[in-house]
This record gives sequence, C-alpha cells and structure tokens, in this order.
Amino acid sequence: MSTTSAAALPATLRLGPVHVTVTDLGRSVEFYESSLGLRTHRRGDGEAVLGAGGEDLLVLVEDPGARRAGRHAGLYHFALLHPSRLELARAAKRLIDARTPISGASDHNISEAIYLPDPDGNGIELAADRPRETWGDLSDPTAIGGPMPLDMQGLLASVEDEQPRAEASPELKVGHLHLHVGDIDRALGFWRDGVGFQVMTRFPSAAFIAAGGYHHHLGLNTWRGEGVPPQPDGVVGLRHWTILLDGAEDVAAVRERVEATGAAVEDRPGGFLARDPWRNAVEIAA
Repeated sequence: MSTTSAAALPATLRLGPVHVTVTDLGRSVEFYESSLGLRTHRRGDGEAVLGAGGEDLLVLVEDPGARRAGRHAGLYHFALLHPSRLELARAAKRLIDARTPISGASDHNISEAIYLPDPDGNGIELAADRPRETWGDLSDPTAIGGPMPLDMQGLLASVEDEQPRAEASPELKVGHLHLHVGDIDRALGFWRDGVGFQVMTRFPSAAFIAAGGYHHHLGLNTWRGEGVPPQPDGVVGLRHWTILLDGAEDVAAVRERVEATGAAVEDRPGGFLARDPWRNAVEIAA
C-alpha cells in the first residue's frame, strides 16, 4: 500500500485551535490557567477561548450533561508544543506547583513529553521537540526506538533556581492531534489520500502522519480496539481541530480531494469542516 498521497499538504501549514467539549467551563478554565499557564483570550455564551497571549490554542465548549468518553473513536490527546526544552521544564515546574497529577512522561528521541488529563479526562500532551537533525529515519520504527521514561530530574534541573512561572510562553502552539480510529488503512484513506498528509512512521496499530517532513501533525491508533464505533453525541472530547493554510486555493484543493473520498463537507468561514469515518472532525481554513 502506498504511504504517500497523490497531493500533499503544503509544508507551511499551521495548526489552529482545538475545540473540546467540557462539562464545567469554570472548572476547566481554572485548570488550564493554573496548571498549564494558559490565559483566557475571550469568554462568553458557554465558551472560552484560551491561549498563551499569542494565537488562540484551545476553545472550550461547555455541555454540563456530556458523558465521559468510552470505548469508541475520538480524542486520544492534543499536544501543546513548547518552543524549547527550557519552556517544557517550566511547564513541569508549574504542574508540580499546582499539584497537578500527570499520567505519564516519555522521551521519544524526537521529542520529550508529559501526559495528563484535564478535569473531564480529555488527554493532553505537553511536548518539546528535539532538533530536527537528530530525528533520524522516521520511516523506520526500529531506528526511532521505543519511548523511554522522561528524565524528569534532568529536565527540572534546568529550572531549579527559578520560581514557578504563572504563564506559559507566548510561543506555545498546537503541535499535533492524536485520534482513536477503528482501522488504520481506512483512516489513511481520509487523512492521507483526502486531506493530504504524508505517512512518516507506520506501526501495525498506529500511523503518524505530517506535512513538510515533520514527525507528525496527526497520530492515528486502534488502541481502543479494531472496529470501534464512531464518537457518539453527548460525550466530552474533540469537537474539531483546525488546519490553517496560506490561501483559498490551497483550501479548495484539499476540499476537492476530501470530497472525492466521499466524506461529507460543511461550509465554514474561509474554509470547510469534514469528518473522517469515525466522525473525528477537522476544519480547514485559509
């Protein structure tokens, strides 16, 4: 099976805000501000837009009756990418100061990462990339090696003389999304052949795909089981994520490919929204 799409997304793409359902907006805003150092850019009508003073990174939408995610497709985590290892160390120190539990911490060779849930169980990765020239051959999973435990002691040593910083760096950005799906090949039929990502690393139960040679803008996995159903209505988790392209002609080219896969497409200002076979939604805009 081909690992490249007929037409690729431009390397200049950026990831825009991730839209997430939460059950208690006040509780979630407090968590993202105190534990992650985000700040509220705008708030109203059951919705809060958060960032780090630069671009909008996260849109929280309140649904008090939403259920916890179950054994179905949907969000595994979204990654907030820090501009340096030093800023990731500051993020770790902030978590400790706020007494925020984490669920894991890994060294992936290409990046270092801390994992944690938000109050509704939505998965978050706090990451910092290693220099691109050290990544090696991404197409060979054995060359990358498996994740190792993060050297948290070494990470924190770089900020041991600093006071915890209340706010994250304004250079913080959305690094990638990682989704649960029911079938990797079928998922690639949408995300690779339609949207236009390139496969960077492939495992039997996961694929990591990107534009411009990045290690991944999107992870896909079947770790909740082959053939899991789509995300149902009325659960917390991903509403949609956002891919930002340079111009309307880029958006139109992606839309044409996505429609050719048979996926339903909805008009949005400056672009469109489409869903993969498991209702994982992406907005693509100029």
